[in-house]
Amino acid sequence: MPPGITLAADTPQLSSANTGFMLICSALVMIMTPGLAFFYGGMVRVKSTLNMLMMSFISLGIVTILWVLYGFSLSFGESNGFIGWSKDYFGLSGIGIVQLWPGYTVPIYVFAVFQLMFAVITPALISGALADRVKFSAWALFITLWVSVVYFPVAHWVWASDGWLFKKGVIDFAGGTAVHINAGAAALGVILVIGKRVGFKKDPMRPHSLPLVMLGAGLLWFGWFGFNAGSWLGNDDGVGAVMFVNTQVATAAAMLAWLGYEKLRHGSFTTLGAASGAVAGLVAITPSGGCVSPLGAIAVGVIAGVLCAMAVGLKYRFGFDDSLDVVGVHMVGGIAGSLLVGLFATGGVQSDAKGLFYGGGLDQLGKQAIGVGAVLGYSLVVSAVLAFLLDKTIGMRVPEDDEVSGIDQVEHAETAYDFSGAGGGTATRTPAPAPSEKAAQNKKVDA
Repeated sequence: MPPGITLAADTPQLSSANTGFMLICSALVMIMTPGLAFFYGGMVRVKSTLNMLMMSFISLGIVTILWVLYGFSLSFGESNGFIGWSKDYFGLSGIGIVQLWPGYTVPIYVFAVFQLMFAVITPALISGALADRVKFSAWALFITLWVSVVYFPVAHWVWASDGWLFKKGVIDFAGGTAVHINAGAAALGVILVIGKRVGFKKDPMRPHSLPLVMLGAGLLWFGWFGFNAGSWLGNDDGVGAVMFVNTQVATAAAMLAWLGYEKLRHGSFTTLGAASGAVAGLVAITPSGGCVSPLGAIAVGVIAGVLCAMAVGLKYRFGFDDSLDVVGVHMVGGIAGSLLVGLFATGGVQSDAKGLFYGGGLDQLGKQAIGVGAVLGYSLVVSAVLAFLLDKTIGMRVPEDDEVSGIDQVEHAETAYDFSGAGGGTATRTPAPAPSEKAAQNKKVDA
């Protein structure tokens, strides 16, 4: 510090501990996107495995570049409440290397990279609803447009200190509205436009690799600790620790609740149910975990686990083909978690300004409902419009014959598994002896 300059006692100063913690959390959130790729990749049929993996991985490339160019500015720049605009954030070019995020003890660069990982995984979540039938080039363009006109504005509404939903008092600790309702509503909007898979309700479309599903769910659970606990941008006052505990508790409760419902409804405890229940709990605790007790987290997890297990069957009743249950888990789970803030909040936080919020009640429930409705409606309508425009111009779907034969080979010229050498008959073996030789051998044995 230059001589003669003094700082007020409450002026934030750079914290090496919080900075290191946030960089670790950012890496944890990053690993969630490959985890999601495995989770989704195991749930599809063999012929779509690589395409499903790539639909998640491509988000790491596209969204990262857009975030640097203008995404961070639109999401967190100063605004009139609806969209950010700050010339210093365009290209991340006007930011000092140790310049702190206002009101916090971590550099802007650290905050920016942490929020980048949220922006990356959100469109990847949508991809699970579109399995087996979407052109990869159209999907890449959809991501580009969607994050620009849906995710970046919604993130600003919910998390920026001058965002209109934030100022209204809507609580979203780590992404129930901005991430999960946003992605789930977008998935519903797109699938209503592009239609069902060939053979929907007729052909078996079972997961091809449940071990991959469990691996993906485990990586998501692991990374979600960074996703949730890191959203307080440090742990000076213990809020991040509470969020960490509640993340574990709600996820466990939701997994058990889903399995219980599944056993009563269908007679079995399935691995797919365990994985899906865990994800439902992670989704539901995301908006509320900073302002509920561990007992409240159990209640959130149980409610979300049962509601999401019930919701995944709605696609068959209403006839929309949500391939991997994005609507049933992420939209329904996000709605449940966001609204339950108004019922179970005992003390908590807003996610960008360290002002504490105490207690739930009807007033807070009303605010949460406004946030849920605004994000759901905006994302659903705009996503459907984007899908419609792309479908009418470059086309969103692969041809029916390509969908039936397998989208991996058509879109990526590869397959996930090579069975050509398995049992192919290339190994040598000793030919069976001729009858005369066999008789001679037997004669020797008798002798």
